[in-house]
Amino acid sequence: MPIDYDTLKNWPLAPIEQTYDERDTILYALGVGLGTDPVDTDQLPFVYERPSLQALPTMAAVLGGAGSWLAEPGTGVDYTHVLHGEQGIEWHQPLPAAAAIVAKTRVTEILDKGPGKPAMIYTTREIADRDSGAALATLTSTTVARGAGGFGGPTTAQPAPHALPERAPDVVCELPTAPQAALVYRLSGDRNPLHADPAVARAAGFDAPILHGLCTLGVAGHAVLRTCCDYDPARLRSLALRFSAPVFPGERIRTEIWRDGEVVSFRARVVARDVTVLDNGRAAVTG
Repeated sequence: MPIDYDTLKNWPLAPIEQTYDERDTILYALGVGLGTDPVDTDQLPFVYERPSLQALPTMAAVLGGAGSWLAEPGTGVDYTHVLHGEQGIEWHQPLPAAAAIVAKTRVTEILDKGPGKPAMIYTTREIADRDSGAALATLTSTTVARGAGGFGGPTTAQPAPHALPERAPDVVCELPTAPQAALVYRLSGDRNPLHADPAVARAAGFDAPILHGLCTLGVAGHAVLRTCCDYDPARLRSLALRFSAPVFPGERIRTEIWRDGEVVSFRARVVARDVTVLDNGRAAVTG
């Protein structure tokens, strides 16, 4: 059954309530690689509760997700052909180290790239404090449904990606990932066996389990926070990027950064394989 534009555009996504505590916040930070150096006191506030714990900004990506809703009957999407293409996060204030939140996700647009080509599904998730209603973050996501085009939907051009400067990067931040990184990160919510089970990974065409794309995003977000914000979460206002290739746990990720005032451009590479894993990155910082 092909995509029905009106049905998918108005797909009923119930609000998600989630409560997280300091343990969850620490576990997320450990999953994206903070705390690798046990004497790095700049990273300590994100993995140790004394005197006060701070939430890593990119933890917003694992809060209040709508789950695998595109796998539900009636969406017209073959979930085995779905890829996460782009992700954006805008922070309205620093995330609390512990909170009860409510998240509301909606489909904002579906672009038809033509028969045999992808459908581009755009969603927005708004995260707010459950009790006060205060806005915490807004997330935008692009899902690529391969082969789902040709359903008669809008054919307008996909928004152009952020163009990286043509000069050499102003600064480079290289961070390790642990061999067990995917096994730790999955405890923050994404239990897809592709990231844990070698047999599942081989069936999908990989030599070994791969790192979650949003974990790679967390590593790049850490690089921007470290390099451009002096580890102050309040200075990181937004971040957006395209996923371009998988990372294998244990690989080092080099984030190349260009700074133009409050606009930070970046991409992330695994130099050992000469591959760009995140591209067209743009962040907004203050101070």
